[in-house]
Amino acid sequence: MLNRYPLWKYLLVIVVVLVGFFYAAPNLYAPDPALQITGESSAQVIDQRTVERALNALDEAGIEHFGEEIAPDGRNALVRLRDRDVQLRAQALASRALGDGFIIALNLAPTTPDWLSNMGAQPMKLGLDLSGGVHFKLEVDTQAAVERRMEYYENAIKRALREERIRGFVAIDDGNRVVARFRDEELRERARRIVSDNHPELALDRVEEGDSWNLYAAMTEQTLNEIIDYSVNQNITTLRNRVNELGVSEPLVQKQGRNRIVVELPGIQDTAEAKRILGKVANLEFRLVANLDAPASEKQRFEYRSEDRAGMSEWLERDLIITGEHVSNAQASFDQNGQPNVQISLDGEGGTLMSRATRNNVKRRMGVLFIERKYRTRYEMQEDGTEVAVKIPFDEKKLLTAPVIQQALGAQFQITGLDSPMEASELALMLRAGALAAPISFVEERTVGPSLGAENIRLGVKSVQMGLALVVVFMVLYYRVFGIAAVIALSCNLVLLVAFMSLIGATLTLPGIAGIVLTVGMAVDANVLIFSRIREELRNGLSPQMAIHAGYERAVATILDANLTTLIVAIILYAVGTGPIKGFAVTLSVGILTSMFTAIMGTRALTNLFYGGRRVESLAIGKDVVGGASA
Repeated sequence: MLNRYPLWKYLLVIVVVLVGFFYAAPNLYAPDPALQITGESSAQVIDQRTVERALNALDEAGIEHFGEEIAPDGRNALVRLRDRDVQLRAQALASRALGDGFIIALNLAPTTPDWLSNMGAQPMKLGLDLSGGVHFKLEVDTQAAVERRMEYYENAIKRALREERIRGFVAIDDGNRVVARFRDEELRERARRIVSDNHPELALDRVEEGDSWNLYAAMTEQTLNEIIDYSVNQNITTLRNRVNELGVSEPLVQKQGRNRIVVELPGIQDTAEAKRILGKVANLEFRLVANLDAPASEKQRFEYRSEDRAGMSEWLERDLIITGEHVSNAQASFDQNGQPNVQISLDGEGGTLMSRATRNNVKRRMGVLFIERKYRTRYEMQEDGTEVAVKIPFDEKKLLTAPVIQQALGAQFQITGLDSPMEASELALMLRAGALAAPISFVEERTVGPSLGAENIRLGVKSVQMGLALVVVFMVLYYRVFGIAAVIALSCNLVLLVAFMSLIGATLTLPGIAGIVLTVGMAVDANVLIFSRIREELRNGLSPQMAIHAGYERAVATILDANLTTLIVAIILYAVGTGPIKGFAVTLSVGILTSMFTAIMGTRALTNLFYGGRRVESLAIGKDVVGGASA
């Protein structure tokens, strides 16, 4: 029988629409402004006493809060605030109260009911141009990058002179130069030729001071600029890798000025975790454990003590084997005893250096040193009576492990002796994402509102509503009953689009709203094609039932062709575009898929319910005449 759907098709439409309404519902619940408290280390536990110290500071300042909660694993705590405008002030107060060792981050706490969240329903992420996300401005410590490069030159010159059996004293002086002292001029000239051949970028200067023949090696202005540019650009690449590890959609990581980087994370839920991962300045150093029986003149070593490793203390040689910069991949795992470890893969140069160092030192011990940049906070009173926080950087060094070298190591090995699987995962992430070329510090943090202003957003939403209202009025007046079916299908289309974007975790931006508006027009366009085809079949003398059947069957091919070409363009835009263009492409692609379902199958189901299975003399689809009667 014409224009009758089987029961399963009606049930399919109903189920899809109900599921759409269910997963779109969380978007009705606006999030609360909040503070998130976490430890600097992933293994640090946040207890009730810590939260109470922060709450007392907020109470003394008269800042209203509610809904305090500690995560089941104790890794973070959340404090909800009544007013978003006091977030920054509340963050400063909580940071002062808790002191160093904690990260207080701005966040937006979801208000989705538990019964929705437990079934996987989450609100759609909003881009920074609407109201969701966090903004960081970071400053690169370029001076530390220069000092690190000078240490590299110092070790490289020492190694080259040792290989050529040239005796001399090599160190870094107060002027940030490598100075090499020799007993006679011949040794100095041999050393100068070696340094000049290996490092032509260095400016060399020969100076005689008493009985010492000195060679000074300093970086040229061009080399300094190249190091600064490299450290900033390398940090940008590393930060992008770390953001990707966090799973943030459509992030922005870009350079600002000479040594600053802006990071914007739209739709991020755990800003404290993001701040810890982005700001983590950590690296590994592999050094041999010093031979305590060596002559005193050869004891070039440091002592590193780690309270987290049961007071483990070792003397380590000054010379480096490799650093974490040579790590090409790292994965957290477990050894045969169920203890956490990190599987390390080195690049070609790192594998060669590790093999060379361990091949000649079998049965000796090798220390794995974890170095992390941290900050102590000191509060200073300004002349105007205001108090400001001053961050003082320092390096915290932990000896992770010092195993015996059983055989020569290559490009793959494992690090053991870690405290917990969380520590292993975080260390693997740091190494996998890449080491920072220079330390970074947070100079600005804020949640970001609409970039075009609240008034523009309000006017934009209002224009969309007016456009939709005009479409609804036109469809109902011009196509009557069929127009009502199209309006119902159009409403379901918007619900399905929001639900689908919420499910896939897409980020809605202002250009994305433009994509939704375009989708609405395309969905109506599909219905217009179908209804116009039905009217044409009526003019050709077909009965109403036959006209409905022929209209849908013959218009579907045209609709598929038009939407398929648009979908291909949207995919290309997503593949080659960035930022707002991707946001537009995502909503357009999802909207095409949902509109195909609602414009064809949805309106067909409604039409069949109203007209199918009964005798119809005329159709309420405009002013066409069927059998001499006004339709």
